[in-house]
Amino acid sequence: MTKFDDKYMSMAAIWATNSYCKRRQVGALLVKDRMIISDGYNGTPSGFENICEDENGVTKPYVLHAEANAISKVAKSVNSAEGATLYVTASPCMECAKLIIQSGIRRVVYRDEYRLTDGIDLLRRAGVEVEKIDG
Repeated sequence: MTKFDDKYMSMAAIWATNSYCKRRQVGALLVKDRMIISDGYNGTPSGFENICEDENGVTKPYVLHAEANAISKVAKSVNSAEGATLYVTASPCMECAKLIIQSGIRRVVYRDEYRLTDGIDLLRRAGVEVEKIDG
């Protein structure tokens, strides 16, 4: 754990409050060389209504996770996620873990456990450093 982990996680938690999702708000920060190079929170794609759940309270299938938003955002910039650390308020799912691996992120720090651990298991299998911290 680095001395900045708690601070970046606190910032990711604040960023999560930008989400319009009612069931769960998740925030993510991508940090490289102690600079925030991207950020994200869970929500609908650009141009869609800012409503994450349907009338039954079920998350809509096209809602993007915070990690996917942060990785997509850095892909549109001049920065690279290669060697970066991802701070995310909830442990990544399997789909986000695949994006994390492919984008070259070397370390993932998360706060809350998700009910499934397959994403974390895949990250570890790929050699990505994974660390849970209390928030």
